[in-house]
Amino acid sequence: MSLNSALQKLLSTKNLQRYWRKVSRVQSLDKEFQSRSDEELLNKSLELRYDAQSGKPLDLLAVEAFALVREASRRTIGMQHYPVQLLGGFAMHSGAIAVMQTGEGKTLTATLPLYLASLTGRGAHLATANDYLAARDAELIRPIFSVLGMSIGVIESQSNRVERAVAYQADITYSTAKEIGFDFLRDRLAKRHRQDESTHHLAGLVENQPNGDDIAIVQRGLNFMLVDEADSILIDEARTPLIVSSLPDEVAKAKIELYRWCSSVAEQFKPDQHFTADEKTKQIELTTEGRQFSRTLPKPKLLAMTPLLDIYQQVEQAIFVDENYFRGRQYVIRDGEVVIVDEFTGRLAEGRKWRSGLHQAIEAKEGLEVSVETGESARVTIQDLFLKYDRLAGMTGTAANSSTELKKIYRTPVVDVPTNRPPKRKRWPDLVFATEEKKWLAVVDEVATVRDQGRPVLIGTRSIDKSERLSELLHERGVPHEVLNARNLAKEAEIVKNAGQKGRVVVATNMAGRGTDIKVCEEALACGGLHVICTEVHDSARIDRQLIGRCGRQGDPGSYRQFVSMTDEILENGIGKKRAAKLQGLRADSPQTLARFSKLFKQAQRKVEQQHFRGRQMLLHHEKLRHEMQIEMGQDPYLDTAGAG
Repeated sequence: MSLNSALQKLLSTKNLQRYWRKVSRVQSLDKEFQSRSDEELLNKSLELRYDAQSGKPLDLLAVEAFALVREASRRTIGMQHYPVQLLGGFAMHSGAIAVMQTGEGKTLTATLPLYLASLTGRGAHLATANDYLAARDAELIRPIFSVLGMSIGVIESQSNRVERAVAYQADITYSTAKEIGFDFLRDRLAKRHRQDESTHHLAGLVENQPNGDDIAIVQRGLNFMLVDEADSILIDEARTPLIVSSLPDEVAKAKIELYRWCSSVAEQFKPDQHFTADEKTKQIELTTEGRQFSRTLPKPKLLAMTPLLDIYQQVEQAIFVDENYFRGRQYVIRDGEVVIVDEFTGRLAEGRKWRSGLHQAIEAKEGLEVSVETGESARVTIQDLFLKYDRLAGMTGTAANSSTELKKIYRTPVVDVPTNRPPKRKRWPDLVFATEEKKWLAVVDEVATVRDQGRPVLIGTRSIDKSERLSELLHERGVPHEVLNARNLAKEAEIVKNAGQKGRVVVATNMAGRGTDIKVCEEALACGGLHVICTEVHDSARIDRQLIGRCGRQGDPGSYRQFVSMTDEILENGIGKKRAAKLQGLRADSPQTLARFSKLFKQAQRKVEQQHFRGRQMLLHHEKLRHEMQIEMGQDPYLDTAGAG
């Protein structure tokens, strides 16, 4: 253990001791608060609100506030906060990222710091991974806050500007980081519009907002932000800037024709002869021969005035798309449009588009109508957005490996919260196979065996197409099952509700990871509980741990196993094509023979995580330089003065 790690552990231990003393004080108020009527609880809440808005520090109100929320929860939804949940609440109130194992009740824990922060009258926001979780969690805890005289607002991707304004006026607002970020940008554009109506035209700037006043200012300030699944949002999503687009430029038609033409000729370019591919980034670069070849190919008249450099770059992108982007993995086609599948959640990323022409290149590849590429009017990264809040905190089940990055970038310490009951989750030995097909057949064998024991089974796959391939094999084997992926959103709640029943089998993408609470019935628990099968190592170990965390929750029995093959893409991404190709030449029939390579997959995963970390660092560095330059020029760092017209 390094000196830095040792110091962090010591500080964390001291903080926990301090929080435990406060937890004891909250518990000592149980009898007093249980004896009070609903009206008396409301009056106490109003009293705390008055004290907070009169300037009394929230630290001095925390114990009573937590005791009040605990009692309101007990009598409204029948759930009383465990001591460890109270501890997590104090950690988050102090501005920390609370690491709570999956199944430990983060949704209920969040009510504590949210209520305390909302007493100031300046609002409290909770950002979660997707619309489904925002709406679900808000609905669950609404009765608690209602008894205490607090209002809750929910913002989803389809909410119009009027609905958003109402939601932000509530004491507590649930939404996604993406929606809060876009509202922040639109508000800044609206303020600039008011300053100079004659030079700005904002029509069409609002993404996915069919109704409402497009230039209304909806947010009322950035007071307290509690980030659910903090590692995912603060780290993984930090790589993607949020961008509000301006109107298209005059050369849009030529650009569209360029995307179509490049897509049509991409397959004619041969690797090594016409282009090279970087092993780590997978970026494509045309060789001298490749550039010459692109010049000789016949082109539409619209491209006559297109600079050669633009043609080279778009040919490279078209080849890159052909090599790396596939329907059913990174995206799906719905109603004639390309819809991104979020790699971390497995859900459809409604309203999002890839930048720098990548989205248009995929549309051209799929033979769809190519959307007009747009310029930027405003942009903000997740990092910039959340650092603008007066106070920031978070919670997650998988931030241990990211504590240094979270502390460095967001100035938020990471506190490990103990589990309410000792975990009983069992890890079965990893299995390694020579080919993907052998791996899938072995997965089907294990599913059938475990299901026959009466246990429910959850199988995690990395993409939509792989979940559907496994579904075909299970059908062939006669194993009843259900599929949970982005194509089957309508049945999500029903599938999750029944996933813990005896003998149930669910094949899922990453949708079944974060935020999915599978209730295992008593009969299934008696058979050994939920068994989780991981069919591939993900780019981030946190995604694997989220899936594993669906079993063995709250001290229940459960088990999991990792299946991998020597042809899995994590090896190529992590250790390089040449080394991966050599390993793929191994064709041993026995998983036991290949077991010695199991550690190699974790090594490859760490390499990929390091690559992503460097990418995030580079992005944040460029964003900082861009901000400094715009501030130096007297411009709003979040707005593009050239892109609004």
